[in-house]
Amino acid sequence: MPLSTAANAFRLPAGSAGRIVTASDTDYDKLRTVMYGGPDKRPAHIVRVSDAADIAAAIAYARDNRLELAIRSGGHSGAGHSTTDGGLVIDLRDLKDIAIDAANRTVWVGAGVTAGELTEALAPHQLVVGFGDTGSVGVSGITLGGGVGYLARKYGLSIDSLLAVELVAADGRQVLADEANHPELFWALRGGGGNFGVVTRLKFRLHPLPAFTGGMLVLPATARTIAGFVAAAKAAPEELSGIANVMPAPPMPFLPAEQHGKLVILAMLAFAGEPEAADKALAPFRALATPLADFVKPGPYTSMYPPEDPDYHPTASALNLLVDRIGTPEAETILGYLEESDASMRVCQIRVLGGAVSRIAPSATAYAHRKSPIMVNVAAFYDGEADKPAKDAWVADFSKALNQGDDGAYVNFVSDEGPARTRAAYPGDTWDRLRQVKRAFDPENLFRLNQNIPPA
Repeated sequence: MPLSTAANAFRLPAGSAGRIVTASDTDYDKLRTVMYGGPDKRPAHIVRVSDAADIAAAIAYARDNRLELAIRSGGHSGAGHSTTDGGLVIDLRDLKDIAIDAANRTVWVGAGVTAGELTEALAPHQLVVGFGDTGSVGVSGITLGGGVGYLARKYGLSIDSLLAVELVAADGRQVLADEANHPELFWALRGGGGNFGVVTRLKFRLHPLPAFTGGMLVLPATARTIAGFVAAAKAAPEELSGIANVMPAPPMPFLPAEQHGKLVILAMLAFAGEPEAADKALAPFRALATPLADFVKPGPYTSMYPPEDPDYHPTASALNLLVDRIGTPEAETILGYLEESDASMRVCQIRVLGGAVSRIAPSATAYAHRKSPIMVNVAAFYDGEADKPAKDAWVADFSKALNQGDDGAYVNFVSDEGPARTRAAYPGDTWDRLRQVKRAFDPENLFRLNQNIPPA
């Protein structure tokens, strides 16, 4: 149906099962809330879309009325791109269809499905797609940026399992992108984020996971244990992926009271294979020091996505970087910065990559950091806006101290850091190639509330 230019006259197509939510609705505040705390944005419209036609109508309305357009699935954008002040949010959370073809090991997934929901649905089939480390993240958002997670060394990034994408382009077209249809767009969607359209469905290749061992291992943090953890992770079989969070020990009931507040390695380890092989792969980690807690055990992969508190909305300063090594000198730097900070919570998160991630050519997808062996995130929680500048400065200094000459970044972990940091996520020819795709599918840069790639 024709769209009115009057803001209060927006309607979805006749027969739509979607819904337009405004500030007058009782659930407006709940629906506008995103995962991270901080800015309290108030969209003019939240459009709970039910299909591609709803999305096309919302896109046209935002364009015709010059409204800032935000696209939301899980709402985990660290830069706050999942919402807008005074603009229009296309809310994909009702696109929940999951169509599993277990025989051919593929699945079509609606863009509103979360990583946890899909993992639960696949569990009875002993099949899996590798996503990140949080169950509530939207599969579309994490995948479009790359998807670094617990199974990365074994099965690659989320984009390495992506077979096809359906989206609505800026002009309202419904587009299928895969290796045969719009292959250049398909290349760009594998790492280029939400720059090219509003995704409605994604098709993934599924991987067998008949046996799994994983969970939390807590070790005391010393220069020796940190460097040893990284060395063990590099030497581990590809079936093992992990995340090491060097941080003050939270007051968890299973940790000795005298350890609370002391620096520990709070690690999440994941092994895709049989328990005997897992025990052998995990032994070097357990040998680094007497564990303060060890919950790594055989069980379902779904256990890696425990329930989350929907009222938890952290505010943190954070930076992402890629490094070649973390030995004893780097570990001592990490400990020094963490010890000097007064942040209630601060962390240096270390992810050893390699394996299946590194075997794909850097030019094969828009995620071009295939040869970077280690990803690091440094973060500090801040208490109110007045505290933010000090934490920003600490994070910046910490990141600079760890920098080893690779100025690249993983786009999913870039927050509101400016165009230069977006450019750093796409090195070399990747940037120019993405800009050409952007020009073909969004020449007016309607989809700009993201880590933006301007059209060529």
